[in-house]
Amino acid sequence: MTKQEVPAQQDDEGIYRTLLESTRAIPWRIDWATMQFSYIGPQIESLLGWRQSSWVSVEDWAERMHPEDREWVVNYCVSQSESGVDHEADYRALTSDGEYVWIRDVVHVVRREDGSVEALVGFMFDISERKRTEEKLARVQQELEELSYKDGLTGIANRRMFDSIMDVEWSQSIRSRQPLSLILLDIDAFKEYNDHYGHIQGDECLRRVANLLENAARRPRDFFARFGGEEFIWVLPETEAAAAQMVAQRCQELLRREAIPHARSRAGGNLTISLGVGSTVPDRGDDPLAFIERVDRSLYQAKQTGRNRICTVE
Repeated sequence: MTKQEVPAQQDDEGIYRTLLESTRAIPWRIDWATMQFSYIGPQIESLLGWRQSSWVSVEDWAERMHPEDREWVVNYCVSQSESGVDHEADYRALTSDGEYVWIRDVVHVVRREDGSVEALVGFMFDISERKRTEEKLARVQQELEELSYKDGLTGIANRRMFDSIMDVEWSQSIRSRQPLSLILLDIDAFKEYNDHYGHIQGDECLRRVANLLENAARRPRDFFARFGGEEFIWVLPETEAAAAQMVAQRCQELLRREAIPHARSRAGGNLTISLGVGSTVPDRGDDPLAFIERVDRSLYQAKQTGRNRICTVE
């Protein structure tokens, strides 16, 4: 190499370093044999607050990582590097003031001619803003999903959610050979209630009944939903007919205590409900819709035989 070539090479290295250090990405290099940093960009100080000279080994990198991320990130990066596979990982990096910043590490494995690993080089990117946006979108998506399964008037689960829960519990009942019970209930003479008190008061009545009756059963898997109009439904997993009958009676008792006036009701001076109750242990091939229809017929029977009563599927 001539004397003229040495300064030229040094100039090129200076240019490359200037370019690297002028980007927002943070360049770094780790010697594989020693597991020590041979270089890390000065941008690391403005991002995380740790001095450039404090990044000595991979232990410094690992220790400045969120405890929940550390094990899987380190194991993943080591295994990929040992295999000579370029990779990337997202994790939360600790700042010098105790906060965390989301980092994306993009890693390239430098190999010798014999295939052995010589070094790791890569870039750290600050992806905190991207993560905040992703988390915000995830929250919005979750809220939209919750809204799609929530009845807009009463705030309880809607028919769509009932269909999903019923599918799950029906399958579970087939597998476990445990009984599954349904209670379908309807507000008596609700059309007359609306005609007399007005639709605004009718909507308030539906909300009041929904909030009241969703406390009639208390186990975590018991499920209550608006079935449609003035109809509501209970799904009671692992519940025999007698226990379901008790929940139905509790619904009636809760409404009786509330004493909501209904001047046009033929079942008394207060609001009442009629209920159909059914219990089954389904077999494979049984149709849940057929079971719901049988419970619905028992509700119809309760309505036709005087209202304010409970009828069960035989």
